[in-house]
This record gives sequence, structure tokens and C-alpha cells, in this order.
Amino acid sequence: MAKVLGIGNALVDILIRLENEDTLDKFSLPRGSMQLVDRSQSDKILNETQNLKKQQSSGGSAANTINGLANLGIKTGFIGKIGNDEFGNFFKSDMQIKGIDPKLFFGNNETGRAIGMISPDSERTFATYLGSSVELSEKDLTNDLFKGYDYFHIEGYLLQNHKLIEQALIYAKKNNLIVSLDFASFNVVEENLEFLKNITKKYVDIVFANEDEAKSFTGEEPETALDIISDMCDIAVVKIGKKGSLIKKNNDAYRVGIIEANCVDTTGAGDLYAAGFLYGLIKNLPLNKCGEIGSILSAKVIEVVGAKMNSDKWKEIKNELKYIL
Repeated sequence: MAKVLGIGNALVDILIRLENEDTLDKFSLPRGSMQLVDRSQSDKILNETQNLKKQQSSGGSAANTINGLANLGIKTGFIGKIGNDEFGNFFKSDMQIKGIDPKLFFGNNETGRAIGMISPDSERTFATYLGSSVELSEKDLTNDLFKGYDYFHIEGYLLQNHKLIEQALIYAKKNNLIVSLDFASFNVVEENLEFLKNITKKYVDIVFANEDEAKSFTGEEPETALDIISDMCDIAVVKIGKKGSLIKKNNDAYRVGIIEANCVDTTGAGDLYAAGFLYGLIKNLPLNKCGEIGSILSAKVIEVVGAKMNSDKWKEIKNELKYIL
């Protein structure tokens, strides 16, 4: 069975259910985006929302994808940097419980945290204090970290660190890993557009993008964006919300619908879609079936608060997969 290695920001998610969007306006947080904030701003947001319902879990985009694959029985590892603190201990132990091999380094700052504010309509907006996770650098990486793996999954939130990403990609390709990249956020794509285009053409095999990210990357609507991205890599996936997802490899294109779900919180929907899609590839399934598995995981995770599902949800998923595998 293929093994998957991920790299990303090692963050603890603090999820808050908003009663309205006044907090987003007060802190100038664009709805649906991921904004980087410093520790002071992070503390102010937590103080502002102290009376609202909160939930804590280990998070970070790539870590969520790796966690999803681990729950499906895939051998996984994760590269990240944490602080020597309670949040860091929480993050590491949460991975180990799921059987993930944590390849974690210690930074000088506190473990990063992502404040996910969930609007009444389930849209989520992140204010992320990267903390020690931003200290992960190309100097931490070695070729040995990549040995024994078959897939390498990167979250787009790391794209600001060009040297880290390029070195990771060099090691991945040296070890013949299939590289998947999740664009992560439209503003991250806009801020790193030239670099992102270069590495996509040079190193990336699989691209995951939502509608906004695909438009930021290409300037085009989903169908045209899919064509452009697929010319730059092996497999292109453009997620189009309630309309499902578009998938293309060479001249073969597919449209996959969504699975009806009772949406509570969209946090982790894209991350779990990627987990399901990669699981399908590992199982050598056709691309439309990979998309269907992605849709199943995505539908299940939006029925809970946060990007982590309990054992009952995973039993539901595995029962539904029996009809696809």
C-alpha cells in the first residue's frame, strides 16, 4: 500500500461559532479568507469572542488531509514545526493516536493556532497566528525524511516560504514521489502567483483548487481554469462548491456531483476532499471515482464542527465506500 507524506503548518484549530459577522468587520477579515495575524491580534480576537462557543482540535490544512488518509488506513507521515508547549504536545499526541508518523521540529515561538470563525451560514474565515510553524525552513529538511513514501502532499499556506517549498519538492522528486498541492486560499495564490506557476509546471503532479483559487491562478471561470491548470500538471481538480468538482487529466474530463449533507461548518471540506481523492488514486480507481470519494468525505466533515470526525462518522464513510471500491 502506498504511503503519503504531508508538509504544512502545525496548528491547533480554535473554532468559534459566530452569531453574526460583526467580528469579521471589526478586525477587517474578508469573509471566507485566511488572514495571517500576529499574536497580539490573535489574542484580541479570542478576547472579543470569549463568550461564544469554542472547540479545539489539531489542525492545519495538510495535517487535516493526512489525518483523513490515516483514518482510511493509509500509512502516513507529517512534517511540521511546533512549540515546546501544551499546544505542541496536544498536536503531536493527536497525530500519534491516529498512527501518523510525526516528523516534528521544535521552534522558538509558541505552537501556531488558527482561529476559525464560523458564520451563521457555515462559511468559515480564518485568522491564523503561525507561531512556531512559520519557523520551519529548508534547513530542517533532509532527503531521509522523504524515503519510503509514494505521495507528497503540500498545503498552499506554506507558499510564502519559497525556499522551503522548493527544497521539499527537490527531495520529493529525488525520491520519485507523486506531488499533490492544495492551493489553500485565493489570497495566498494572488500573493505568490509567479512562484506558484513555476513550481506547478516544474514539480507538481496533482493540483487541488476551489473556484476562487482557480480564478486567482488563471483569471478564468472554472471550466477554462481547469483546462489551463491541467496543461501544467498531470491531474487538475477544481472544486465548485454546491456544483461539485471538475477533474481533468490529459483529454479526459469529469464532473462529479456533491453528496447531500446537513451543513454545519465547512472547515476541512477541501482538506478531506483531497484525502478522499488521494485515497482513490492509491486504490487505482478511475478519476471520477476518486472524486466521488472526495465528495463523500467532504460531505461528512461539513456535518460536524471542525475538520475532525468521530469514529461513528468514519464508520459511515467506510460503509459508503464499499459501494465504490
